[in-house]
Amino acid sequence: MTDTQTEKRGSASQWGLGFLHGPSQIYFQQNVITGILVLAAFVIADWRMGVLAAIGAVGGMLGGRAVGFPPSSVASGMQSFCGTLVGAAVFAALGGDAWWSYVLAFVGGLATGPVTWLVNALFTKTPLKVYNLPYTTAPFVIVATIIALSTLSLAVDSPASDLPDEPVAAFFLSLLTNVSQVVLVDNPISGAVILVGLFIASWKVGLAAVMGSVVGTLTAIAMGESWSEIANGLANYSGVLTAIALAVTFLKSSTGSWLYSLPWIVVTAVVTLVMHRAGLETYTWPYILTTWVALIVAHYISGLKRA
Repeated sequence: MTDTQTEKRGSASQWGLGFLHGPSQIYFQQNVITGILVLAAFVIADWRMGVLAAIGAVGGMLGGRAVGFPPSSVASGMQSFCGTLVGAAVFAALGGDAWWSYVLAFVGGLATGPVTWLVNALFTKTPLKVYNLPYTTAPFVIVATIIALSTLSLAVDSPASDLPDEPVAAFFLSLLTNVSQVVLVDNPISGAVILVGLFIASWKVGLAAVMGSVVGTLTAIAMGESWSEIANGLANYSGVLTAIALAVTFLKSSTGSWLYSLPWIVVTAVVTLVMHRAGLETYTWPYILTTWVALIVAHYISGLKRA
C-alpha cells in the first residue's frame, strides 16, 4: 500500500469515526455504539429525521475543517454533533417532505463550523478563557434559531402527541422523553434506546441522565406544568444535559460535583419553562446558559475541580 493510499484510508477512517462519534458527543460521549444508538433513535422517530441528521453531520464536519479544526477534532465528533442536531431541528421545524429541507440541513450543518470557531474564540481569546468554558451545543442553537426564525412561513405543525397525560404515566414517560427531546425526538422508545447508549458509554453518565430527568420532571410538576408537556419531555430535557455536564463531564466526578449539579438542574428546568411560557425558541439554551454560569461559579469553589 502506498503512502497516498494509507493517508486516504486514514482520512476516511477519521471522517467515519467523526460521523458516528458526533451523535454521541451531543451527550458528551465519544463512543461509536452510543452514536449508533442515537442515530437509531432518530430513525425510530422518523427515517427522514435520521437522514437529515446524517446530512447535517456531514455538513458540520466539512464546515469544521474549512475553518481550520484539525482532523482529530473531526474524528472525535466535535465537528459533527452540532450539525447532527441542526439536521434534526430542520426536520422538527420544516418536516422532511420538501427537497429544500435536505439542502437546508447541509447548509445549516456547514454553518456550524464557522459559528463553532467564533464561540470557541470567544472563550479562548478573551478574558473569559480563565473559565475554560466549552462551546458545547451553542453553535447548534445559534444556527437552528436563525433557520427557525427565517423560515417561519414554511414551518409545519408538529403532530399531536399521543402520549397519555395521566399523572403517573406522564411522570414515568417523561424519564425517557426528557432524554429523547435533547435531540428533538418525542418518543419514549427512542429515549430508552439513547439511555441504553449512555449506560454503555459509562454507568455514571447513564445515572446522571436519569438524575437530571427525575429532578427536572419534579421541578416542572412543582411549577404547575401541564401533564401533557411533562409526558412528551418538553418540560425539562435540558436538565438531562446539565446533570451529565456538571456531575461527570466538565467537573471531575465526585460527591461534590453530583451534589453541585442538583440545584443547577432545577435552575435549568425553571429557565426552560420560563422560555416556553414566553414563546421563545428554546432548543438547548436553558442547559447552555445554566451550565456556563455554573462552571464560572465552580471556578471559585475550591472543592470542585475541572475534569
